[in-house]
Amino acid sequence: MLTLSLIGIGCGDPGQLTRAAVEAVNAADLILIPRKGTAKADLADLRRMICADVLTNDKTVIAEFDLPVRDAGEADYRKGVDDWHDAVAATWSKAIADHLGGEGKVALLIWGDPSLYDSSLRIARRLDPLPNIEVVPGITSIQALCAAHALPLNDIGEPFLVTTGRRLREGGWPAGVDTIVVMLDGGTAFQSLDPEGLHIYWGAYLGMQDQIILSGALADIGPRIVAARQEARERHGWIMDSYILKRAREARQHAS
Repeated sequence: MLTLSLIGIGCGDPGQLTRAAVEAVNAADLILIPRKGTAKADLADLRRMICADVLTNDKTVIAEFDLPVRDAGEADYRKGVDDWHDAVAATWSKAIADHLGGEGKVALLIWGDPSLYDSSLRIARRLDPLPNIEVVPGITSIQALCAAHALPLNDIGEPFLVTTGRRLREGGWPAGVDTIVVMLDGGTAFQSLDPEGLHIYWGAYLGMQDQIILSGALADIGPRIVAARQEARERHGWIMDSYILKRAREARQHAS
């Protein structure tokens, strides 16, 4: 029987690994490390560093593979994502067959947690043959972002919404909430909002040595975030960031 373990590794700090994650790493017969091109080599380097730090099972094989690139030019967004997931699943299946065959335990180290804006579980269910799937939860970027800003996410008795940059840009501020968490923002979707009465808590490379955090009134700090984001992307070749937007009390009263 083939078992696939999706192990949440947090946001970059090896200290965020749970004991369950360390045990799952050492229980694996094969650990797969995806490569996403030279621009994102840091992500593969981090996974290598985690394995070097916590792996004590000398029988575990570590194998790397090149991850297919999504066709960003596909007009139908959902179809483009589905086609990409099929390609990634085929790559996973080949890597497993090449190094392990149809029996044993293979592990993938998942950035953050596999449950939150991560496609690993959807891709895993496309594998052929279909393995037994187990998940080891990890610290999410939302938790890391709140911790970095010493920020409680929700106001007392109030809901919050987690969304994407694309949805925020296309749909504007969601109705019924005064706190939103924005992930997977390829740009700066907050620039599409009226900044009046909004406060932003932004972070990039959370948990890593290069972590950057900025916060303040959106009207004041927004341009600084845009500049910091551009400079960081040019320096690293990639950026992984997220942010929380909150309406100030006065703005909430006005909106209601």
